[in-house]
Amino acid sequence: MTLWFVLALMTAAAMFAVLWPLGRRNAAPAGSDVAVYRDQLDEIERDRAGGLIADVEAEAARVEVSRRLLAAAVAAQTAPEPAPSSVWRRRAAAIAALVLLPVGAAFIYLVLGSPWLPGEPHAARLQTPLQNQSIQGLVSQVEAHIERNPEDGRGWEVLAPVYMRLGRYDDAVKARRKSLELNGSNAERESDLAEALVAAANGVVTADAKAAFERALTLDAKDTKSRFYIGVAAEQDGRREEAASIWRTMLVSAPPDALWAATVREALTRVTSSGPSAADVAAAADMPPQQRAEMVRGMVAGLAARLAQDGADIEGWLRLVRAYMVLGERDKAQAAVVQARRALARDPEKLRRIDGLVKELGI
Repeated sequence: MTLWFVLALMTAAAMFAVLWPLGRRNAAPAGSDVAVYRDQLDEIERDRAGGLIADVEAEAARVEVSRRLLAAAVAAQTAPEPAPSSVWRRRAAAIAALVLLPVGAAFIYLVLGSPWLPGEPHAARLQTPLQNQSIQGLVSQVEAHIERNPEDGRGWEVLAPVYMRLGRYDDAVKARRKSLELNGSNAERESDLAEALVAAANGVVTADAKAAFERALTLDAKDTKSRFYIGVAAEQDGRREEAASIWRTMLVSAPPDALWAATVREALTRVTSSGPSAADVAAAADMPPQQRAEMVRGMVAGLAARLAQDGADIEGWLRLVRAYMVLGERDKAQAAVVQARRALARDPEKLRRIDGLVKELGI
């Protein structure tokens, strides 16, 4: 309430400063020109007495200034007073502006603003990250609009990527579906829906997501996002060669400045340098010792190097531990188990798989 009172006082002060002159009567000439010309006559006399100008020049200057002094005096005496009606019109305009401006501003705010919304506590505002305040404001505005206009396809389309950025993946899926329903199907909307489904499933390309990606590719065979995730689906199904083939084809046709190329290269490296399986290591037993050792250790070293950079690959850790055990390097297998547990500390399911392997191999 104090804030409103202070703002009202500031508004009134500013308005009075602007409007007060309208209510004043125009002052008649106060003889300022007359005083100036009289000072000039005195100055001419002082200059003549001091020898700064000759008598002839002084006389000529005195005549000119006297003429101007006479004209100014006549003008000051004959200047008309402002008409009373004109003064009252200005005063009426000032009073009207003083009353109507704040009333009009209050009316507009009540119509277009939200005075009924409660203020957010100061502590809550401090806890809200600065970079998220504008996003949250946008979400609130668009959600309120969507609630009033549930058939606004454009609104759903605007809201969906904001949900994705905030990690509200289930809401993003809903918004993507509504956008498709109201705006129609195209490759971009289908792939966006599929991406939201993948995010909601913690990175797994579900059957629904894969179907949406395939619909997008039917509409646009060059849709980059869909091609990439179809490769991810193949990798998750264990078809690594198929995934690698998809991603190699993408890289061959990629523009030189394609921002997505780095992601595709990383995925391709993941499936092509995954290290040896237990069967690979066992098959190497028939090779000459030196050749076998070089092949196996090269593959194991490549796998270990990759896991040092990307420790989230549970399958890679399992293969690495098994490979060390096949090579008879129990100490390295135990060290790999420690590293795996550290890298997967936030994923209980993957940790259970590591513990199961340790029990199985008797490490």
